[in-house]
Formats: sequence, structure tokens, C-alpha cells
Amino acid sequence: MKLSILTATYNRANFLPKLYESIKENLKYNITPEWIIVDDGSIDDTKNIVQSFKDENKVIIKYLYQKNSGKMAAINEAVKMATGDLMVDCDSDDYLVNNSFEIIEKNAEKILNNEKFYGLVFLKREENGKISGKEFKQKEYITTMFDLYFKEDIGGEKILVYNSKIRKMYSHQLEHNEKFITEARMYHKMDEKYKLIAINEVIEQGSYIEDGYTKNINKTFKSNPYGYYMYFKELLEKNMKGVKFSKRLYVIKHYILFSYLTGNKFNVNVIKDVLNKFLYIILYLPGMMKSKRF
Repeated sequence: MKLSILTATYNRANFLPKLYESIKENLKYNITPEWIIVDDGSIDDTKNIVQSFKDENKVIIKYLYQKNSGKMAAINEAVKMATGDLMVDCDSDDYLVNNSFEIIEKNAEKILNNEKFYGLVFLKREENGKISGKEFKQKEYITTMFDLYFKEDIGGEKILVYNSKIRKMYSHQLEHNEKFITEARMYHKMDEKYKLIAINEVIEQGSYIEDGYTKNINKTFKSNPYGYYMYFKELLEKNMKGVKFSKRLYVIKHYILFSYLTGNKFNVNVIKDVLNKFLYIILYLPGMMKSKRF
């Protein structure tokens, strides 16, 4: 079985050795990895560091340098290069736990031999040893990324291992030449046709770094408003039955924010859910005032 590990990196040469060592640590298991690194215009020593890994000839490594276009464009390129049966994203500042391949291997057939699943979703652990967000409600069960976050309230970063055949049918959709969009936009597209199996085991570890997208969420929002506008617009067009009230508020508030930032207007009649229509109407004016302050 072959696993493609996809890493988009930008000026992270000092982080890559830890990820590389974690891949080598997992070679004792019955999975053949290929590590696909897309360098998003780094000006540090990334290229030389990667070459030193390749010179060891321990792991299949594919390296692509591209003009700085953002993480999502880099991952889109990495997916095209992948030849594994399975795929997993691993950020350059994260790394695999020492039995990741064992966990993936024992669960792989559940998605490779069943076309209704696009992947497995696992937990991530922070550097302090705590689980990112919440653990899943059961040891193993069928769900979607939309249901996990909006109905089950399972927050925090989660790690998806994809069936490559299905993953290659999708890509991160960027708007107006922006460089970032939440991965959730693609997840929700995949959720429309396929399911996930949630498994309460950790396969990656790491923490948010100071100059990353998540640590600088307000800057990310302001730099990529069109993509986020489409993301929240698409959420409001969904059937929101069973979605927690707090999540409804979250979607509507952010939809109003990104409508303001992009200058887009939205026909309230497109909102399928009656409660969401009501919330949108009463939140619109205070939301616009807050958006101006933002």
C-alpha cells in the first residue's frame, strides 16, 4: 500500500527535518510513503534541506518549486503529483506520531474497498500533549466534516486520510486570485456525495506557529474575503436542520462580514432555512455596523 504525504511549505526549512524523521520512524510498517513537497516560493534553505533528504535515499521524495501562490494552490499541485492509494496532508510545522502508518494501515481497507467513503478522519495532538479541539463522540463511526463541526460541535484541527481516487476529483477553489481558502469549503463539497469514518486515534502532532494562517485569522480574513464570502454563502444555501444555534449565528455573522468586505449583496430568499432567514434579517444592521469597525 502506498501513501502520499502532501506538504506545502514556505520558508520552513528549520521545521522540515522533524517531519522527515517522523516519516522515517514509520518505515517499519507495511506502507510505502512518498513525500510530495511543494515549495511555495521559499527564500530560505528549503531546497538544499530537501536535497539532503533525497540524498539519503530512504524515502521517495518529490519536490516542486513554484512562485508564491499560497498554501491551497500548492496543495492542488501536490495532489496532481500524488501516486499513492491514500493521501494525507501534513503541514511543514507538523509531524507524524511514531505509529501513524500502523493506524492508517489497519483502517485503510474500510475506504479503499467501499466507494461511499472519501476518507478517514483522525485526531491531531498539540505539542503540549492535548488533543486539538474535541475527541470524537465514539471510537469509530460514520459522519461528514459538515456534521462533525456544525451538528456534533467537534472543533479543533482534524487529520484526513483520503482515498486518492476520490480526492483527485476535487481541488481547493480560490476566488479572485486569493491565496487562501478554508479546507472546509472542499470538505463540504465532498460531503455531498461521500462519507467519512471518524476514528478516535492520533496520527499527527504539532502546534500553530506565530506566522501561520490560523494564528493570524483576522489578517487571513481580510486578505481572502471573496473565498470566505463564497464559503459562508454556500453554507447558508444548505439544509441546516440539526445545526446548533451557535453555529447558525457564526455562519450568518460571518456571511454579513464578508458581504461587506466584498461589496456583495445576497438575496435572502436563497436561504433555505426559515430560522436562518429570520436570524439574517435581525442581525443584518448590527452585523454591518460591526463589519465596518472590523
